Amino acid sequence: MKGDPKLDPKGLIEDSFRIEGITIEECRSIFLDWALSVPVVAETHLLLQKLIDIHVDQGDHPMTQVMTEGLGTMEAPRRRGGWRSRSRTSCSCSGKVLPAEAVQIPSH
Repeated sequence: MKGDPKLDPKGLIEDSFRIEGITIEECRSIFLDWALSVPVVAETHLLLQKLIDIHVDQGDHPMTQVMTEGLGTMEAPRRRGGWRSRSRTSCSCSGKVLPAEAVQIPSH
């Protein structure tokens, strides 16, 4: 088996460093395939940092750049908005759920 099966299960990252003239776009595609092959329970940022450390001597390689960018932008997913993030209330006339700001409550 190529590479460390815990860090690079399919040996994709290791192989990318052997491809002469590989482009950054090709490296991004390989990186995505690597990310999808890593077990869900793995701490991906730690695996990625170890891979960067292993290949630090490769110089100015596109895969090093892609992995560094991936490590820098990696964070826990969060909601950015959309209809699910707004508070809602029911409208008795139609039974539809409307955003709270769309419902006017009469004052008594």
